[in-house]
Amino acid sequence: MRVIGTAGHVDHGKSTLVKALTGIDPDRLKEEKEREMTIDLGFAWLTLPSGQTVSIVDVPGHEAFIKNMLAGVGGIDAAMLVIAADEGVMPQTREHLAILDLLQVKGGLVALTKKDIVDAEWIEMVSADIRQQLAGTVLARAPIIPVSAKTREGLPQLLAELDRLLQTVPPKNDVGKPRLAIDRVFSMPGFGTVVTGTLMDGALAVGDEVEIVPGEKRGRIRGVQSHKEKLERALPGRRVALNLSGLAVEDLQRGQVVTLPGLYRATTLLDARVQYLPDAPKPLAHNALVDFFSGAAQVEARVRLLDHEELKPGDVGWVQFHLAAPIAVAKNDRFIIRFPSPSITIGGGIVVDAHPTARHRRFKPEVIARLETLMRGTPEEIVWQFLTARGNNPADVKEIASSTGLSTESITQALHAHAENLVALGTAYITTPNWRNLVEKIRAMLAEYHRQYPLRAGLPREELKSRLGLAPRVFDRVIERAASENILVANEDVVRQPDFVVTFTAELQKKIDALLAQFHRAPYTPPSAQDAEAALGIEAVNALVAQGQLVRLNDQVLLTPQALQTMQEWVVNTIRAQGEVTVAQVRDQFNTSRKYAVALLEYLDEKRVTKRVGDARVLR
Repeated sequence: MRVIGTAGHVDHGKSTLVKALTGIDPDRLKEEKEREMTIDLGFAWLTLPSGQTVSIVDVPGHEAFIKNMLAGVGGIDAAMLVIAADEGVMPQTREHLAILDLLQVKGGLVALTKKDIVDAEWIEMVSADIRQQLAGTVLARAPIIPVSAKTREGLPQLLAELDRLLQTVPPKNDVGKPRLAIDRVFSMPGFGTVVTGTLMDGALAVGDEVEIVPGEKRGRIRGVQSHKEKLERALPGRRVALNLSGLAVEDLQRGQVVTLPGLYRATTLLDARVQYLPDAPKPLAHNALVDFFSGAAQVEARVRLLDHEELKPGDVGWVQFHLAAPIAVAKNDRFIIRFPSPSITIGGGIVVDAHPTARHRRFKPEVIARLETLMRGTPEEIVWQFLTARGNNPADVKEIASSTGLSTESITQALHAHAENLVALGTAYITTPNWRNLVEKIRAMLAEYHRQYPLRAGLPREELKSRLGLAPRVFDRVIERAASENILVANEDVVRQPDFVVTFTAELQKKIDALLAQFHRAPYTPPSAQDAEAALGIEAVNALVAQGQLVRLNDQVLLTPQALQTMQEWVVNTIRAQGEVTVAQVRDQFNTSRKYAVALLEYLDEKRVTKRVGDARVLR
């Protein structure tokens, strides 16, 4: 299914023409009917002569509502530029045409309305002027169809031309990453929250869990409709209404995106190629504030020019936008920029990187070269550059696709082409140079940790993961690979260098021997943990525990493994014989204190050997 968007100056008959073509009045608001002027987006649909059903997004033409117009034209397949024959090209005609050109709409036509109130000679003259205005834009070759909504003259020709046009426009891509830019939010009695928009890049179905970006709220699709027809599944390119459960109307607003969880991330920083309009009223300065429009979203943005001191009218340049609020955009999305005051369209362009890793320094050749590759490079070049820029952080196909806009197939082919220079970590990839850097970083961290804490068994895994800044799944693959290359030795708790062992100085070993002798002389009433730490230091005591020479029952009690085994076997055998055991029985059996007996039984509870029932213990 295709989507057509209207465009054109106020009072040139856009809504009237839509109603004549479809029988649907797109002006749905009371204020619109009272003022006889479109204020917000309107929607209709029709069936073309070929049988193809198309959606129509009708936009306001008044300059005061240009922001509403921009919320509706982002997802259209083709444009119907409406120009009144009696007035010809007007200011909003030019601005709407510039917007269509900046958005690179794939095709369109001109509906020359009000044919019934002018003569043929006037239509010919106005058509010549229109043709001149269209020159050099995406509508340069657009047919001009004179029509009258009042007499219906020309409407069959207009429908036939729309039919022909849409057969030449390529369909929307389905890359398996659905997103619906919300342009309306409302509540329906008996149904609840409903959002509408044009579905892009993938399909959505009844029952799907969805995520709202930005906002990161989640809900579920209760129902799907298109043109009042219930669907189980909507394909990209359709105007769609989604009935959402788990989300209130107050949770949603125009400009947010409905997608599947985890597919898109909001951003406040993006890199872009900007076309500054030739008729912009003044140069665009570095750090200027503009209004940024993409999809149905609008946000204030600060412009950081990367390769120009300023953009003069007609210039093209690289820009990093700092957005005042997060929005959901993807690589290759088109956008429009406007001056906030006076409110006027000044340019637009294409998003090249929706998630740059840092703020760029200006006039850096390597930055510009990277952006040029992202925009014009082959998939192999783009994937290699992306993985190189990721540094020590591996990425999987999903992450590469999200940042580069490439298809899964082309990414897979690019990874295969670079296979000799990549290290696979499960489903994630890192370049071989970056892997070497990561390995050296890990080695340095371990060496420093062993130097600083020579009595510890190794660097805790969680601490190493945090220092490296890796996701848990990727970190585990990194450790597995590094261990297989004998870079490190790891268990579920710590990571160490392969040749590292805890060693005690001769003086400390003498103290350890003396302490362990005390434990063996009085195995069931040994020195307390505090006494042991006072004698050796907490690091040495922890080392003995890590080596298995002592077992820590709690913060106060340590035992030798032999003593613990003897006591545990007695407890288990006694319960099996008598059905239970008490603290007093343990105390008396081993001629120890209540402190040690309680510590033992609580330790066995924690290890799920026993469980407490009243004042006694039974086996689990």
